[in-house]
Amino acid sequence: MIDDALLEDTAEDLFEDAPCGYLSTRLDGTIVKVNRTFETWTGLARGELLERRRFQELLAPGGRIYHETHYVPLLRMQGTVRAVAVEIVGADGTRMPALINSVLRHDAAGRPQVIRTTVFDATDRRRYEQELLRAQRREHDIAQQLQRGMLSGELPAAEGLEVDVAYRPGDAGLEVGGDWYDAFWLDDGDTIGLVVGDVVGRGIEAAATMGQLRSAVRALASTGLGPGALVSALDGYARRHAIGRMTTLVYAQLNLATRRLRFVAAGHPPPLIVKPGEDPCFAEDGRSLPLDAHGVSAHAREEAVRELPPRSAILLYTDGLVESRSRLLDDGMDRLRREVAVHRDEAAADLTANVARALHEAERTDDVCLLAARIGVAAR
Repeated sequence: MIDDALLEDTAEDLFEDAPCGYLSTRLDGTIVKVNRTFETWTGLARGELLERRRFQELLAPGGRIYHETHYVPLLRMQGTVRAVAVEIVGADGTRMPALINSVLRHDAAGRPQVIRTTVFDATDRRRYEQELLRAQRREHDIAQQLQRGMLSGELPAAEGLEVDVAYRPGDAGLEVGGDWYDAFWLDDGDTIGLVVGDVVGRGIEAAATMGQLRSAVRALASTGLGPGALVSALDGYARRHAIGRMTTLVYAQLNLATRRLRFVAAGHPPPLIVKPGEDPCFAEDGRSLPLDAHGVSAHAREEAVRELPPRSAILLYTDGLVESRSRLLDDGMDRLRREVAVHRDEAAADLTANVARALHEAERTDDVCLLAARIGVAAR
């Protein structure tokens, strides 16, 4: 049997040995009451605290500044301040992460007199946050390696052909995005396949999906399917394996001998075509909904065809190049067209690099991908 007396706690016991620190201060922060828990955390005896220290003097430098610029004004205006993160500096110089809640108490005449503060030890929370951050960084590193590995590979090269790409990862915290590209020879050796896509989501899952779709496009292209039939087959692949739903992409086949371009844009921004002596223009036909969107699989994808003169170029890109928080999509596409017009006569490598650089913005968080192919070019 347990002695009932051992199960009883006085109000004083509950206050003194509570799992959180309690203190009361005057309006200027001078400490007038503390509990034993707070004494233990600071390493200062009650006689060293009461009427001798102000609460803000026990905070790290950043906390003291916050106390003056935010904590006190908010407390005066609202009467309470909750879940403020600070660091309590002990007598030996050690710092304890803490969360504080404060209430401003008034006398009978309604005048503010005392600030009552509860202090919670946030050491375990800080460890959790640091471990969570480390886990996010590990995931970011893995996803980035996946992304780089899947996007690496030699671009097609031949006499009269230039292919190059500019790829810039976005700055969206710790996760990589799902933008992807590919360029490869088809079976007959005189036609290249070009693809740029954007997978929904971010992180490892998006990077893995990107790799699966990229491989599926190459496999389907090797069977001789044209762009419309290939994207229709890719719909079935996405639906059967439950991957890549609502992915957008442009897939194009470019014959070097005939300079004939066939393409499909599945929910993706339209290709930009540059012909000698003409303003760059967007190819608005050959459009359909994203992969595995409702109702799409029941219909064949329509493809578009262009006959291109020598030294023409086709540019495929992701929406990160033309969208931003500060500008409408139409404005971004107009800007892309203008920049391409400025650099239209440059080699594909210079064209992609200069245009991507010109359209890069500091607040851009999405990935940027720009793939260019120019045909009928003379040897440089």
